[in-house]
Amino acid sequence: QVQLVESGGGSVQTGGSLNLSCAVSGNTDSTYCAGWFRQRPGKEREGVAGIYTGGTIRNSLKDRFTISQDDAENTVHLQMNDLKPEDTGTYYCAVSLQTCNWADFSVWGQGTQVTVSS
Repeated sequence: QVQLVESGGGSVQTGGSLNLSCAVSGNTDSTYCAGWFRQRPGKEREGVAGIYTGGTIRNSLKDRFTISQDDAENTVHLQMNDLKPEDTGTYYCAVSLQTCNWADFSVWGQGTQVTVSS
């Protein structure tokens, strides 16, 4: 069983940066895709970025967000730059034991709040 613990959320002003971290523990011997989703106020949860074991990446906001994985620490990071008020929401770390398709993610963290003020 995989467990996820997120950290790094907070409040910033427009144009600021945050680095979210997700510690992955448990049954991680298999290859997996670790990703970040977000749920903004009044909107459905959406996939932001995913990184598969071996480094294959999908990223919906690659102009401002970067996903990376520290294999030694079993930690996945989401570096968010040039944040905008519309980025405000709850960010969730998730893992898929199949592919990086958003529908395959089945293990979820508790979420961390990101608030961007104008």
